[in-house]
Amino acid sequence: MKKLIILLFALAVTTLSYSQTAIKKVYNENIDPNEQISEATRKANSEGKYVVCQVGGNWCKWCLRFAAFIESDEEIKKMVDDNFVYIHVNYNPRNDSEAAKGMLARLGNPGRFGYPALVVLDGSGNVIHIQDSSFLESGDGYDKGKVIRFFKNWTPAVVNWK
Repeated sequence: MKKLIILLFALAVTTLSYSQTAIKKVYNENIDPNEQISEATRKANSEGKYVVCQVGGNWCKWCLRFAAFIESDEEIKKMVDDNFVYIHVNYNPRNDSEAAKGMLARLGNPGRFGYPALVVLDGSGNVIHIQDSSFLESGDGYDKGKVIRFFKNWTPAVVNWK
């Protein structure tokens, strides 16, 4: 009996600590990703920004890690907020619908790099860059210097420099 109580206590502590460190889910699975992209493009165009589509899903731990990483770093968050309309575009590889295929085609087939895939769109919705996020990784997370370099290199001011 004593062993059972200790085992149940250990299980409760483990479950509680896991739930407190679980990463926030950021992908809305109930919206049309094509409409989400169109709305973000309109907003970016009116604000003189670009769109960054973080394509992935709540099923992808690296997608959630990247989202948490850029939200938790003030320097990166400011750079993103100042230059981009940033959206989390939900894609589930188990949903091979025509709409999902159309969305991926619209974004230049970013899944070929794995997830998350970062797609930069100009204010007209044209794909100007697809970033393989594995090049931004370091250990079990992301490298701040690499992430800053990626965002700096794809701001409208840099891309449209004359």
